[in-house]
Amino acid sequence: MPSTQRDPWLDNAKMVLVTLVVVGHSLVLVPLTDTTAHVYDFIYYLHIPAFVLVTGYLSKSFQWTRRHLTALLTTVVVPYVVFEGAMAWFRINVGHEQNIERLWLDPHWPMWFLAALAIWRLATPVLKAHWLMIPAALVVSLSAGLVDVDVLDISRVLGLLPFFVIGLHLTPARIEAARAPGAWVLGILILLGIWQIAGRTDDWISTQWVYFRTSYEELGVAGTDGAVSRLLLIAIALAGTFAVLSLVPRGRSWLSTMGKQTLVVYLCHGFAIQYAEYRGYLDLLPSHPDLLLWVTVLLAVSLSLLLASAPVSGVLTWVVDPVGSVQRSRCDRQPAGVPKTQQVPGRTTSMDHARIP
Repeated sequence: MPSTQRDPWLDNAKMVLVTLVVVGHSLVLVPLTDTTAHVYDFIYYLHIPAFVLVTGYLSKSFQWTRRHLTALLTTVVVPYVVFEGAMAWFRINVGHEQNIERLWLDPHWPMWFLAALAIWRLATPVLKAHWLMIPAALVVSLSAGLVDVDVLDISRVLGLLPFFVIGLHLTPARIEAARAPGAWVLGILILLGIWQIAGRTDDWISTQWVYFRTSYEELGVAGTDGAVSRLLLIAIALAGTFAVLSLVPRGRSWLSTMGKQTLVVYLCHGFAIQYAEYRGYLDLLPSHPDLLLWVTVLLAVSLSLLLASAPVSGVLTWVVDPVGSVQRSRCDRQPAGVPKTQQVPGRTTSMDHARIP
């Protein structure tokens, strides 16, 4: 029987990673300078791959059972349908944007991850069957660069597949290496190395590469050269994932509590960033580009913490996970003495870590 004890380190990692997502997305508000491009590339070299790897690690329990498939429907598919539509409505009616096409077939902005997660989860029983799925996923990723499929962002789903599969095959003992004594020293050195690489991104690839979604042809390289570049990116991202995890706090704290609300942060932060852009964000803050960059980073971190705070996340959870919120509300009204894991079928605490990190 799986343990119901949450690992605070994993919750801490989830909160750190989703905060990096918010920071990365907020940088679209800042004028493009060498410093902004450097920071942006540094974040994107590692945070999405790390996000996907941790997602894979927390998806090990998924099986083709009614309970798990129902949970996938209510916690991933339903939020995708709701928020993909809500984001489109917001951009059209608040931002007065046009040409929002292929709704739900072509995920818009952060919603791609929900579509990808649904696909990865459905394939999990096959992907975790044997360790040979790791090299197979690598071949799939390198081959995905030869095609360009926009439907449900399949090109990116396949491009990032190795990170999800590696996460599935990581054992607690193996992931413990990131928590070994002295691992943080190696982690800092790796991040310093990636920082140097990020400053020279345009010397060997372009920023478009780090999204793992654009075909080699569109990026202007031959298939073999493209595969080699993507392979190097995967190696850099894996090293960066280890580095980030080695620096994440291990103990239980306020960060761990917020780490339980990362789905709220992920799905809701885009509306705040879009609204800031629509309302002339640049006109409200200092005009000095580098100062504006760091002010924006600080505001993005604050936004992440605000969305994950108990008062805010407690309200937004009803929108992010309406089915689960109704079930939990009914659960709270059950007579005392009835075990909560029996009150809400398919939503036991052992499944909590199977959410988006």
